Amino acid sequence: MPRSTRVDVLIVGAGLSGIGAAHHVQDEFPKRSYAVFEARDAIGGTWDLFRYPGVRSDSDMHTLGYRFKPWTQAKAIADGPAILEYVRQTAREAGIDRHIRFGHRVVRASWSSDEARWTVEAEHDGAAVTVTCNTLLMCSGYYRYDEGYTPEFAGTADFRGQVVHPQHWPADLDYAGKRVVVIGSGATAVTLVPAMAETAAHVTMLQRSPSYILTLPAEDAIANKLRGVLGARRAYAITRWKNVLVSTLIYQLSKRRPETIRKLIRNLTIKQLPEGFDVDTHFKPTYNPWDQRLCLVPDGDLFRVLRNGQASVVTDRIDTFTEHGLRLESGAELEADVVVTATGLQLLAFGGMQLVVDGRTVDLADTMAYKGMMLSGVPNFAFTIGYTNASWTLKADLVSEFVCRLLRHMDAHGYQEFRPVNDDPSVTEAPLLDFSAGYVLRSIDQFPRAGSRQPWRLGMSYAHDVLALRHGRIEDGALRFTRHRELARTA
Repeated sequence: MPRSTRVDVLIVGAGLSGIGAAHHVQDEFPKRSYAVFEARDAIGGTWDLFRYPGVRSDSDMHTLGYRFKPWTQAKAIADGPAILEYVRQTAREAGIDRHIRFGHRVVRASWSSDEARWTVEAEHDGAAVTVTCNTLLMCSGYYRYDEGYTPEFAGTADFRGQVVHPQHWPADLDYAGKRVVVIGSGATAVTLVPAMAETAAHVTMLQRSPSYILTLPAEDAIANKLRGVLGARRAYAITRWKNVLVSTLIYQLSKRRPETIRKLIRNLTIKQLPEGFDVDTHFKPTYNPWDQRLCLVPDGDLFRVLRNGQASVVTDRIDTFTEHGLRLESGAELEADVVVTATGLQLLAFGGMQLVVDGRTVDLADTMAYKGMMLSGVPNFAFTIGYTNASWTLKADLVSEFVCRLLRHMDAHGYQEFRPVNDDPSVTEAPLLDFSAGYVLRSIDQFPRAGSRQPWRLGMSYAHDVLALRHGRIEDGALRFTRHRELARTA
């Protein structure tokens, strides 16, 4: 791509969301030009970045997969390499890979109302690259790719072993026959423990407090059966809605009858642990189900390694690292050769890009998110943030579909600009993500706000969003449109 050029649509990010968005735009508008800017050197986003043992989805692939591309493998809870190949195959088959500009990190985007276009600046090989576009679609996720979150632990310099963060897994790390401590109790930790336990001498999951952990079959027997009877596409659609409805039911019950779900998960946990295991200490969270995301383990692999003694759980706080491991606040010591800090992510909105509208720098914290995908006062701009209570791609697909609907609407009415406007003083602010996970609470004040009611509230119901985004009115009073007379005359 030349150092300065123009496209109709610029997509930022070549991960699961970005490839899906490109597919929708290309399919709906084959004559429109588009490009995908990717800061890294490969397709895949999260699924290319994370290389730790056992990396996998904590959502089933019938909902994490694209609506337009059926998942046909037997395993519904898929591993990272399989998901990565699925994303890359999608890009290859549609020719999307030819539109990707790797190593292009977007640093600034400036909107001109007079010209009805964005000027986007990126860094590539140490040089500045500029592209103009009519529509800017951010698919860069919401966390920092270059740095995970690790608390400051005392004594780390004294430790003679190796400390590793899952976001930066060394390709040559050899933990076979070694003592491993995994710090954390979230999705990454419960994935790492059974995977590393296969070759490590012993793996200890060290947690400050327990998480809710639910076992699911790695394979969806109904999906596999339906595929053989109905074919891949129809079976995929049915399974997708089946899984959406089941997950929605669990979520709604968790919110309305938390004690019922808490008891159900506890009973299922007890059945999978050795007799006499201290469930109340290690598997009884202090919060209600779905106040934080449920951790899923395929075929109960975490409980299997706990039963057979390959792994153990310790619930305590770290006092300090020592030469040979960790000393805990209880006074106990854990010896370790390798310590894995599965302590979470750092959030970063839009990859840290600066956003400017008509010469004014946009403070994200002063904006409100329209339908969870646009910013108040920011024209011709959309972003993808997936559900916290369901698969990311369910929302990503709907965002792309809505943007395409919106562009068709603008074509039909001769509009060049759309802009969400919040001029209703009765709408009060709320956090964008109503979620108590640590990685959210640490950074949510740097993100746009949500509103107290639609269309400013970030919905967490896929069924509701299907109706609103796929079939609802485009012109709802909050989304304003402009015709630029000069552009209209030359169109």
